Amino acid sequence: MLLHVLRIAAPLVVGYLVGGIPFSLIVGKRFFGIDPREHGSGNLGATNVFRVLGARPALAVALADVSKGAAAVALAMLVCPPSVTGNARDWVLIAVAMTAVLGHSFSPYIRFRGGKGVATAAGAIAVVMPLTLPFLLLTFVLVIYLGRIVSLASIVVAVEFPLLTLWLYRDRPALLVFSAVAAALVIARHRTNIMRIAHGQENKISFSGRGQLSNVLLKKDETVSEDSED
Repeated sequence: MLLHVLRIAAPLVVGYLVGGIPFSLIVGKRFFGIDPREHGSGNLGATNVFRVLGARPALAVALADVSKGAAAVALAMLVCPPSVTGNARDWVLIAVAMTAVLGHSFSPYIRFRGGKGVATAAGAIAVVMPLTLPFLLLTFVLVIYLGRIVSLASIVVAVEFPLLTLWLYRDRPALLVFSAVAAALVIARHRTNIMRIAHGQENKISFSGRGQLSNVLLKKDETVSEDSED
């Protein structure tokens, strides 16, 4: 019985701890000597890394954040007791997915601050609810292409997610609850963005591929190189 409980409880704890790993902070500080919290929007997510440091670091952060959600749920699938099936299994997987998202948003490693949870939720969704993913990705890319506002794309996808779940997984109540709770969390984490969008003040991304600070660092390197040649 104790082992049974541990095989359910352990992924919940691991999901939160893995979800809390602040990859944007690690990439910014380790490779650029920059704390993303002190630049751009101050958010610890791939969008702010893109805005501040450019496309390549942002892609690395996005993939790492997606992997957190996917890994947490995959671990739960691996260790969940075989006797836990059907709706009960769904509830376990969804609980682990939520702990990963909460870990990302309220990381225990950085005084319970974090990102908005979109990428980590996407990783969990890819494993638990793969049928929704192509629709969500298409919407996300389309909104960014048309409006160049990542926060708007995240909000639109959050609204779409429960509707897709109702259509594709209506007979699985745990997934319906997860879609509603995850959507509410993402929208709540974007409340300041919503205000800026309403007032036409939200930042738009540039597709130049190079972030604001990476340009500054590059210019500094070029200046140092020129000085050394003189």
